[in-house]
Formats: sequence, structure tokens, C-alpha cells
Amino acid sequence: MRTESPGPQHEWLDAAAGPVVRPYTLTGGRVRPPVDGFDLVAFVLATPATDAAGLPGLQPEHRRLVELARTPAVLADLAAGLDLAVGVVRVLLGDLIARGLVTVHQPPAAVHLPDDNILKAVVSGLRAL
Repeated sequence: MRTESPGPQHEWLDAAAGPVVRPYTLTGGRVRPPVDGFDLVAFVLATPATDAAGLPGLQPEHRRLVELARTPAVLADLAAGLDLAVGVVRVLLGDLIARGLVTVHQPPAAVHLPDDNILKAVVSGLRAL
């Protein structure tokens, strides 16, 4: 007779870490978001009337992203809050954008780049330290 505890036993459970799920399973094997890529410091904001709990077809990670984006949040902070890779969060955000649940605000592009001589002087100064 077996003396194992009742309930389902899974090989992919880790007592210390909890359920272990590969990132590609969260994205359905996708590695690129359905919309253009997002900058690492892009601000994400949930649309005002979004109730992620009442929407069918969303994964828990999608719902958590919407909750974290109730206040403006940077993409890197969202990834840290979910403890997921930035690439995975980009794909999940792409899903939410396609459904109209969040908006992404890209930082403005640099209008003027520094002169090469200035950059070379900075590098030389750093090497001298």
C-alpha cells in the first residue's frame, strides 16, 4: 500500500520555489509581441474602466499586469513585479494592448546625440581612473 499524501503529485512542483512553469508556456511559444517592441523604460497604464477579473481568456499573469498598471509603471518594474523575463512581459503586454486593456507610452527619442569627441573624452577619463 502507498503511503503518499493525498492529492495530485507533479514532477514539475518544487517545494521551495512552488510551481515551476517555463516562460514559453506563458506566451504560448511566442517570442515577439503582436505589436511593435516596447522600450525597457516605456510607461504602461491600464485603461480606466478595465476590470481584468471579469474578462475571460486572460491568464493570471495578464490579470496581474493589468493590476500593476493601474498606476503608471515602467516595463522593467512590471517584469520585476511579476518575476518574469522582460521578453515574456513584452509578449503578455502585446496581448493586453491588442484587447485594449492597457496603453504603452514610449519615451521620447533623443533629438540630439552627444558628439563623438565628448564620448571619447568620457571613455578616456574613465580609463584613467
